[in-house]
Amino acid sequence: MIFPLEELIEYDGNMYEITSAASRRSFQLSMLRDEGIEENDGKVVSLAARQVFYGQVEFRIEE
Repeated sequence: MIFPLEELIEYDGNMYEITSAASRRSFQLSMLRDEGIEENDGKVVSLAARQVFYGQVEFRIEE
């Protein structure tokens, strides 16, 4: 499943935070060779973005 663009457009949170979190999560998934990648047709970034956007993983930006 590709990330729903419409929901991203309507997102009212900090776009930099969610983008940064999705980028780091995609790196984690690829390094772990997560089984969810295969289920998502090899699309690591969209899987990571969906996990972050829907709160399946938590993130915080450290100063």
